[in-house]
Amino acid sequence: MSKFYITTAIPYVNAAPHIGFAMEAIQTDCLARYHEMKGDETYFLTGVDEHGVKLYETAQEAGKDTQAFADENAEKYESLREDLNLSNHGFIRTTSDYHKEGAQKLWKALVDKGDIYKGTYKGFYCSGCEAFVLEKDLVDGKCPNHDKKPRVLEEENYFFKLSKYSNKIRDLIKSDKLQVLPESRKNEILNIIGDDGLRDVSFSRPKDVLPWGIDVPDDLDQVMYVWCDALSNYITGIGYGEGEKGSKDFQNFWPAQAHVIGKDILRFHAGIWIGMLLSAGLPVPDAIYVHGFVTSEGKKMSKSLGNVVDPLEYVDEFGVDPLRYYLLREIPTGDDGDFSRSRFVELYNSELANNFGNLVNRVLMMVGRYLDGKVAGKEANPELTERIEGLWKEYGESMDNFNMKIAIEKAISLVDYANKYVEDQKPWELAKLDKAGLEAVLYNLLEMLRNSALMLLPVIPGKAEEVLRSLGLKDGDYGYGKYFGFLKDGTKILQGDPLFPRIEQK
Repeated sequence: MSKFYITTAIPYVNAAPHIGFAMEAIQTDCLARYHEMKGDETYFLTGVDEHGVKLYETAQEAGKDTQAFADENAEKYESLREDLNLSNHGFIRTTSDYHKEGAQKLWKALVDKGDIYKGTYKGFYCSGCEAFVLEKDLVDGKCPNHDKKPRVLEEENYFFKLSKYSNKIRDLIKSDKLQVLPESRKNEILNIIGDDGLRDVSFSRPKDVLPWGIDVPDDLDQVMYVWCDALSNYITGIGYGEGEKGSKDFQNFWPAQAHVIGKDILRFHAGIWIGMLLSAGLPVPDAIYVHGFVTSEGKKMSKSLGNVVDPLEYVDEFGVDPLRYYLLREIPTGDDGDFSRSRFVELYNSELANNFGNLVNRVLMMVGRYLDGKVAGKEANPELTERIEGLWKEYGESMDNFNMKIAIEKAISLVDYANKYVEDQKPWELAKLDKAGLEAVLYNLLEMLRNSALMLLPVIPGKAEEVLRSLGLKDGDYGYGKYFGFLKDGTKILQGDPLFPRIEQK
């Protein structure tokens, strides 16, 4: 059995979950479910980052105790497991004692390697990024990600010798030993590293400036820089810091197969994090998967514009599976994409209601009407088997290359083929003339339903599982890897309510 460990980034809890993180969590969940479906031993970690200037200042502005403020929003993120039907095995909070202990252990490993030193730093600090920003990267004097002027800070901090590992990091990325997908993001981080390499980075803040963070070991006047603290969650969340070798989960699952992150934090993950691991003598992850931003009706989301999309409003109105489907199907997996209510309804009606849902309803209804609701007519069909096997191969390659949008297209192409097959074969006419032919046609359609529902299981797990159960399958035994002939003669088929009732535009 292979193992598959995947993580989301951990968002700040200075605000409630937004559509961008919902997409990241759903992308990660989709990949985790795909690997579980394949039979891999899977661990999916998500969580929240509760330290740093941004959270501290937001809590102060709200007139609330920092921990109490963090607790309020952390609960909202933790409840996404139910709200978005996520399958995460772990949820980490950076204020937890085990994380603090693990982060301090990692710090000490960097100290023991001689890679932490004290110095004075002056630069432009963006609290939105929780990072110093180079002057050359500012746009009209503002941070390009947050459109705000950074503060000029001069502090005595601890620094990490990231420059020492710059060449090694470049080599890992260039050779794809550390795979960065999509390819455009690989090129981006290699350009950031450039010929001059990565610079040493500030790794702490004075406690009199930022009293909210993890104490630097052996220096209570300093707290860890938020990225040093936050990035370590990927190992503390599975038990790094527990005993000399870490917990059984850490020994079993590290290194991660994939970190799923937004494009704005690529340099932290493909630069600083990899340097930290190399310094500590720990294996680096296999891959970093990078998604883009979600705009709203063609514009950047903004409270002032009133176009911020609340993912839970769509869940409440339409259910979680349609939201998951839209974010995975409509938004290019590794690029920016737009969230539009009109397009949401259009995609729902065309692909979920009219295409997949209608196919399910028609096939189950015909089996009920013509075959007394039972599977019959199991005969070898090499041509259909070959078609399904080819689609599964392309589907798997797409999933393995962080392209869920293309994987979904393979599932939909099978649904399209099945719908055309219904029209071509005309089961309602065969019912009058050729019972054996009718049984074979409906069996073929049931197997196409099973395979398309299996492909969609990581995408719309609730509805896909409903379809699989309607085929008389249960306990997760859905025949993954069996392209044709899995459904047994005599199995009772169940008809239910329409899978995706059409949405009428107002």
